[in-house]
This record gives sequence, C-alpha cells and structure tokens, in this order.
Amino acid sequence: MDLAVILVLSLCCLLFFSLWRQNSGGRKLPPGPTPLPILGNILQIDAKNIGRSLSNLSKVYGPVFTLYLGKKPTVVLHGYEAVKEALIDRGEEFSGRGSFPVVDRTSTGLGSSCDPTLYLGCAPCNVICSIVFHNRFDYKDQHLLSFLEKFDENLKILSSPWIQVCNNFPALIDYFPGSHKIFLKNIADMKQYFFEKIKEHQESLDINNPRDFIDCFLIKMEEEKYNQETEFTTEALITTVNDLFGAGTETVSSTLKYGILLLLKYPEITAKVQEEIDHVIGRHRSPCMQDKSHMPYTEAVVHEIQRYIDLLPTSGPRATTCDIKFRNYFIPKGTTIIVSLTSVLHDSNEFPNPEKFDPGHFLDESGKFKKSDYFMPFSTGKRMCAGESLARMELFLFVTTILQNFHLKSVVDLKDLDITPVTRGFASVPPTYQLCFVPV
Repeated sequence: MDLAVILVLSLCCLLFFSLWRQNSGGRKLPPGPTPLPILGNILQIDAKNIGRSLSNLSKVYGPVFTLYLGKKPTVVLHGYEAVKEALIDRGEEFSGRGSFPVVDRTSTGLGSSCDPTLYLGCAPCNVICSIVFHNRFDYKDQHLLSFLEKFDENLKILSSPWIQVCNNFPALIDYFPGSHKIFLKNIADMKQYFFEKIKEHQESLDINNPRDFIDCFLIKMEEEKYNQETEFTTEALITTVNDLFGAGTETVSSTLKYGILLLLKYPEITAKVQEEIDHVIGRHRSPCMQDKSHMPYTEAVVHEIQRYIDLLPTSGPRATTCDIKFRNYFIPKGTTIIVSLTSVLHDSNEFPNPEKFDPGHFLDESGKFKKSDYFMPFSTGKRMCAGESLARMELFLFVTTILQNFHLKSVVDLKDLDITPVTRGFASVPPTYQLCFVPV
C-alpha cells in the first residue's frame, strides 16, 4: 500500500479516535460546543479577550459549561451564583490546583512627561524585597531593573495566544521554539539570583534573630533537616520566593499603572479623591491605613479600578479534588475548572453599566462605602490570592500618596487617551502612555 495512503488512513483513525474519546468521556459533563478532534474548542476562544468569549458561550450553554481546550475537558463557571456555589459553598471540592503547563515548568523628572511604568513597578517590587531580602533597591539598581523587565515581559508572554496553545498542548513546550522559551529563561535567571541571595543569608544567619522571610524559612529548614518528608528544602524556598515576587510585584504594578491611566482619563474623579485627601489627611503627613475608614470615596475608587480593569479575567486554573455532582452534572476528580471573574466583576445586575468606570458602584445613596460580594479581583474561597491584604494596603497607600503630592496631566487630549487593554488573555495588560506629574 502506498505510504501516503497509510499516513492518511492513520491520521483519520487518530482523528476519529480523538473525537470518540471526547464524546464518550464528556457524556455526563455540563453541555458545551462540539469540539474538533485534537484541537477541541480552542478555535472558538479569542485568546486576546477570553472573558468576552466565555460570556458569549454562556449565553448559549448557561452558567456551567464544558470546553475542550485541546483534548482535555475544562468546566467553566460563569456568573456570581455559579462561582459562589463552587468556590465558597463547596470550596473544598473545588480547591485543587489546576494545571498551567508553562508556569508549572518553572516550579522545578518634574514637569516633563514620562512613562510611569518604572516608578509604579519599582515601588511594589521594593515592598516584596523588604519582606524577602530585608532591604530595598535604589530605582537605578540593575538587579531591580532586570526584575521589572522580566516580570513585564513574562506577563505579556502569559497573555499571548501562543501561551494558550502551549497550555493546551504541553508537548509543544519542550519541542517547539517560541516565546515560552523566553518565559522559562527569565524564570531560570531570577531563580539563580534568588539562590545566590539564599547562600548569602545562610552565611550570615542568626537563628535567634531572623531578618526576613528567607531567614525564617532557613531556620525551619534547619529544624526539619532530619525529616525525610519535609517540604522545607532549598528548591522549595527558591520557588516560593519566585512566587512571592511574581504574584506580589507585577499584579500590583499593573493595577497601579492602569489605575493612574483611569484617573488621568477622568479628572473629575481624581479631583474628588484629592478633595477627600485634603480634608482627611492634609499635606503635612503621609497617608496611613487608619485613614481608609474615613475616606469612602477614595476606597470606592480603588475598588472600582480593580473591578473595571478585571486584571485576571479567569484567575488561575483550579481542579476538582474528588468526583462531584454539581448542578446535576457529574464532574470527575481532577477536572480543570476555569472561573470567569469577568462575569462576576462585570455583572450588570450588581454593577449597573459595568463597562463604565464609576466609583458609584461602591457607594450607597449617602456616599458611604458599600461592600459587594461580587468584588472578587483576588478570586474567592480556597486558593484565593494569599497576598490580598498586602495588595489592598499597597493600592490604597500608593494611590493616596501620589494624588496627595501630584496633579496628573495628560500629554494628549483626554478624548484621545486610550484606556483599552493591549490584550485580555491571562491578564488585562494596560496600554503604554505618557503623563506629567505636576507637584501640588
């Protein structure tokens, strides 16, 4: 038989077998669009705006539906009720860590216009540096600048369509070139730097006087050195430090960068924040967390920034920890779960005109701050962001300190100031822009 015929027949058999497995394996799962062999539903997802794609699919298949991202079924939770029922009411069953293959590989001047990215990146990064290293870096320090460059590059890579392909077909990670190689190299470089810092800490460690997170971890390693099953190892420390920097730097930095852009776009909102700052804090002392309870409008603005930008539209993937019955559907143990945070943060019943930047979404009729159960930028339930409290403090203090000391001046007409994200993949990446920080 001709070799070409054999190859065609083999390919057809492979395709039919793949389609059969998808159909037979998903009989009891929630409904969803019919998947293509091997590719699944990946062509029906806009990698540059995942949240919108999921919203469109939910209109057809409801708040709980199944997608095949490649050959693997993934259950999507869309809307507040479904998200709350799964992550809060049945949090233990949905608390497994989902697979994110590309990331998983890493587990082993005054008056002049400027791009605020550097300053809004250095400040949050130095907060983590003080916790982990017990010191801060000068804004011109090459290590700090290298960190920020790699964090920014990695966030853009993670939000690219190619990474969505790699996550759905992990074999590509090892055998194909692409931007994922840059991501992995960036992580490897940072881990090497963390390893060198850990060695420095080991040489000067005083178990009776820990200076920072690394010291505390090293002390625990010493206490557990005879435990064969200990998880306190050097590799675990390197990975944990990497996670602290990755989660605690770029997310806050991007939120601040996007937030300043929104405040630049809407000067009337900025003016109200500055009026509240003048009334509560004044100009002669720095803001503190005790001020927040007396500044409902500013707190509403900070919340609205996070709601509006929808920084992580689907959060991180989760997985079911056991076979469960959820809303009359059977979901097997280990099934990947995607949570559409966009569907909660932009719910029109809770937030009228959700596509509009409006601090009134978090204010009652008397102007007092109004909490919302739908506010989930850090996700919710088990595996929600561990750094939520720190991030909330940073965002409030950075925003109030900036507006206490500066007026924001756009270098272009406000109607031409674009606030559309560059992409809405893994993260909503803010556009670049220029502004002037004019001293008050």
